Amino acid sequence: MRIAGAVALVTGASSGVGRATACALAGRGATLLLHGRDRTALSEVADRTGGSVLIQELAEPGAARRLADQVSAAGTGVVDILVANAGAGFAGEFSTMDEDAPERMIAANLTAPVELTRLVLPGMLERGRGSIVFVTSIAGRAGVAGEAVYAATKAGLDIFAESLRLELRGTGVDVGVLVPGVVATRFFDRRGRPYGRAKPRPLPAEAAAAALVRIIETGRAETYLPGWLRLPVAVRSIAPGLYRRLAGRFGGS
Repeated sequence: MRIAGAVALVTGASSGVGRATACALAGRGATLLLHGRDRTALSEVADRTGGSVLIQELAEPGAARRLADQVSAAGTGVVDILVANAGAGFAGEFSTMDEDAPERMIAANLTAPVELTRLVLPGMLERGRGSIVFVTSIAGRAGVAGEAVYAATKAGLDIFAESLRLELRGTGVDVGVLVPGVVATRFFDRRGRPYGRAKPRPLPAEAAAAALVRIIETGRAETYLPGWLRLPVAVRSIAPGLYRRLAGRFGGS
């Protein structure tokens, strides 16, 4: 898809991968709609990209509809590119999660992007062009100890994207997923436990943004970042017993 002249909605654009993606898309001539929760940080991104600031808490009921209404109020009237990047995480034993934490994580990571897609998709289909890219996670492909709910939300988003891609074949609307491993953002601090492993080393957010842009431009169905992450997913599929033994020995986050 041609990015220049397109209207792109990027969720979670105030920092990390979302911020880097917004800047990359602006550099290619897109008009930006910037979603986030931190108005100050988001305003800084808007100053750099010329984008419009849209504040919304996606874990709250009805957030996707309110965000779509904000998009309409911003004056563009259309969304050509949706980058569903916003999400929340938790690291720790499932039994220790706060009572409302699973529901809020499911709402932010799965319900909101699914509902937002439903709201922007009709316009894309009417125009016969569009690109929807979801940021999932290797946790959703392979499972990670201490991230059971997070992994489940990303797995759900992953299969939603795959099913939607098949449904939209031939319509001019592309659906892709970025499947990242460890990216150097504040996500790991916010989830309650910093990333503490020596390997793999966290990749810069700009690398994830570049991969997202390539997905949009090429219509590619999926991209692993880094590419070798395909290997553990393949081992899990072909030899699940071996995978579980290795995960038990080397797993963790």
